[in-house]
Amino acid sequence: MTTLDIKGDAAKAFAIMKSGGIAIAPNDTGYGLLASSLPALKRINATKGRGGHKRNALLCDLTTQRELHILDTRAQEMIEAITVDYDLPLGPVAPCNLSHPLLARVDPVLLETSTADNTIAMLLNAGPFWAELTRLSREEMVPIFGSSANLTGSGPKFRIEDIEPEIRAIADVTVDYGLRRYHTYQRSGTIIDFRTLTVVRIGICYELISDILLRHFGVQLPPDPGLEALRSGHLNEFGLKPVDVN
Repeated sequence: MTTLDIKGDAAKAFAIMKSGGIAIAPNDTGYGLLASSLPALKRINATKGRGGHKRNALLCDLTTQRELHILDTRAQEMIEAITVDYDLPLGPVAPCNLSHPLLARVDPVLLETSTADNTIAMLLNAGPFWAELTRLSREEMVPIFGSSANLTGSGPKFRIEDIEPEIRAIADVTVDYGLRRYHTYQRSGTIIDFRTLTVVRIGICYELISDILLRHFGVQLPPDPGLEALRSGHLNEFGLKPVDVN
């Protein structure tokens, strides 16, 4: 007997999003606010108070990422070293194949708010519930987009009870799996643009990801200036822009 019904919970959340609803769902990096339709994502952004310059992330498994992202062999090897060999979550950004069936029928406005310069951001390897949800998305060719389940500026949430009431109120389904794995970081996932190996956001497991890229690929990422420095909009000597923790 298992404690969690991951397949059943994921199927329920997926069905609601497929029909235009909103889900609060768990992953190892916190709780996400997810949807598949333009009206639902507009409601999410309005409730969060999210600026129009911010992009939605696409939920993906590695199979979909390989098909969607347009990368050279070395960059793909980096992503797979982090997410497969070392089993860490990662938010890769890279040019994407907009003709892929998963994206080809997406509302043009939704696609515009989820891509920038023909790139798309994903969250990979974020736990067993995430894996099941992304499998359903891939097999039924229904894209799922989202961001963290919080008001903008308030930081990621690692327990359902910490999510603001106005955020919880817009969800048609909430999947509560308790305290999330990487709560000790009090950060969102690390995001790297693999076109240029630019760090977009210093986040969860950043020190481990930095070590992997240095040891295996000779890539030196900027040092972590610390959580408080990033929250205050610190601009370090490597030219990182103020980091969005939401």
